[in-house]
Amino acid sequence: MNYPALMTDLYELTMLAGYFDEGMHEQPAVFDLFFREAPYRGSYAVFAGLQPALEYLENLRFTADELAYLKSLGLFKPAFLDYLKGFRFRGKLTAPPEGTVVFGQDPLLTVEGTLAEAQYVETALLNIVNFQTLVATKAARLSVAAGDGTVIEFGLRRAQGPDGGLSVGRAAFIGGVRSTSNLWAGQTYGIPVRGTHAHSWVMAFPDELSAFRAYAECFPDSCVLLVDTYDTLNSGIPNAITVARELKDQGHDMLGIRLDSGDLAYLSKEARRLFDEAGFPGVKIVASNELDEHVISSIRSEGGRIDIYGVGTRLATCSGEGGGALGGVYKLVRLADQPKLKVTSDIAKSTVPDRKKLLRVIDPEGTFLMDIMCRAEETVHPGDLVYDPTNPARHKTVPAGVRLEEIRRTVMEQGRILHPAPSLEEMADRCAEQLKRLPNGSLRLVNPHRYKVSISPQLHDLREALITAYEKRQPGAV
Repeated sequence: MNYPALMTDLYELTMLAGYFDEGMHEQPAVFDLFFREAPYRGSYAVFAGLQPALEYLENLRFTADELAYLKSLGLFKPAFLDYLKGFRFRGKLTAPPEGTVVFGQDPLLTVEGTLAEAQYVETALLNIVNFQTLVATKAARLSVAAGDGTVIEFGLRRAQGPDGGLSVGRAAFIGGVRSTSNLWAGQTYGIPVRGTHAHSWVMAFPDELSAFRAYAECFPDSCVLLVDTYDTLNSGIPNAITVARELKDQGHDMLGIRLDSGDLAYLSKEARRLFDEAGFPGVKIVASNELDEHVISSIRSEGGRIDIYGVGTRLATCSGEGGGALGGVYKLVRLADQPKLKVTSDIAKSTVPDRKKLLRVIDPEGTFLMDIMCRAEETVHPGDLVYDPTNPARHKTVPAGVRLEEIRRTVMEQGRILHPAPSLEEMADRCAEQLKRLPNGSLRLVNPHRYKVSISPQLHDLREALITAYEKRQPGAV
């Protein structure tokens, strides 16, 4: 999707104009995009949104209509508007692959370029990466909660606008929800589409059985019947069994039924029993109705027999405790040859300065143990002491016998995308594989294991030196 250059906040452009007036706009700058806490009170997030972000950067330019609008605001000088005519992103981007499991404080994107171009793209990059990472994380939590069951994305009608619905389909696939009801997402991204019918279909016919028969006649090889319009156990399921028999006599198999209300654990057990007794063990049971990972987990713990979970509102809107939005931020970490950091009385919100690498510590069995940020030219070894970036008094030693793997790579140089986009299947497979490599307890919905993200000795010393210099009011220290 092509995003307009004006998909930004006004203050990005006023800062850009100010840098231009001050002659600062061509200074080399480095920004990091990261979040501090994993969403949903969980331990991890699933990185998504990189490819749309790269396409935004590669295609960024101001149209004549956009420049005319900016001129009409009366805020910007003619020389600055002339400068914008040739404005492009010609910088560098470093990032992990989409589908990578990431953690609080990890630099997801490092953006390098002139101060003008690296600053201007802040809002758009946060918009794209924050939302898609949040959706992918919610989808991963749903997929984990479903166990052997399948999850379908049903959220378009409750999504945050049309583009929100499209982005949900893409990001949810990366997180493990590999089908959608959204035809636009299906067409755009090649995602398998799934769906049944609404209660209004049943209500439009003289009776429920007539409605079921008509639907089966239209779709004999993909028939899923919604059975709770009137009475699930005394009407819907018996009528569905009747239609299943009729389809079988005609050489077809009913795919399934959908439950959209009531006690889903109990109803699914009864539905499974009734269809099995009628000789249809292959009929799938689909459930919907305000599902989320906690409801799904509860259904399974009570012995529910649901095969497919249709999750709409709470996936598309990313709702849930600790959800709603990913708190991603975008901070300047280097300007020209000077490392930069945000200084605050709350050390947990002080940023980590300078250009850096992100290393993942992996044990001999392939389990992820911790992430370590270090300076770009620094090497970290087993046995080194590393520090908690939110509380430098806490530190630990990198264990012996582990390997350290750099999990990011350069994905854009001089404003051009370097690598072909992997398929959504590859991204989703990466996510599924990485979730299996998290430490025990990381996938718990309540009180999960807290994955450690640390900073290296050199980064720790640099940050301490910069903070000390600031406190002494040394010019140019921060």
